[in-house]
Amino acid sequence: MVVVRLSRGGSKARPFYNIVVADKRVRRDGAFIERLGFYSPQAKDGTEGLRLALDRLAYWKSVGAQASPTVERLAKQVAAKAA
Repeated sequence: MVVVRLSRGGSKARPFYNIVVADKRVRRDGAFIERLGFYSPQAKDGTEGLRLALDRLAYWKSVGAQASPTVERLAKQVAAKAA
């Protein structure tokens, strides 16, 4: 099964997440199929903290990929900001 989930990066106490499409059997920070965007929960004012390609997310969901609850929440934030 293919999933859309967060892959952690950054350093200790300074998380940075890539939003990736990956096989469910691959470990969290392992190989992925495609990178759809990023999320930085500690982004300062004036810097971009969230970017997500909604068109690519819609494509992957249309071919059967399952998005994690966190990715669904972030997608709603991006869609609300774009509207």
